[in-house]
Amino acid sequence: MYAIVEIAGKQFKVTKDLYIYTPKMDQEAGSSVSFDKILLLQNDQDIQVGDPTVAGAKIEGKVIEHVKGDKIIVFKRKRRKGYKTKQGHRQGYTKVLIQNILR
Repeated sequence: MYAIVEIAGKQFKVTKDLYIYTPKMDQEAGSSVSFDKILLLQNDQDIQVGDPTVAGAKIEGKVIEHVKGDKIIVFKRKRRKGYKTKQGHRQGYTKVLIQNILR
């Protein structure tokens, strides 16, 4: 059984007991979350496609931790002007364990 769910504008293919990294959420580590924007649900040869979402479907998960992604270097330079600047950026993510997919 798997589902395609939309979380914060991004789509994820999830199954039970799967860890996913979503854009940072406001929930604390250890709290439970539920997602109801299910776009597609597959269950034992039966596929339900939402219009735009599958009615009555829900995914339950648990927030494991908040992490930061790899560092990205932003470097700007203008030739012959002596202008250069260097910045770093690390995107915040939330690690979520998918516990259950409900119809």
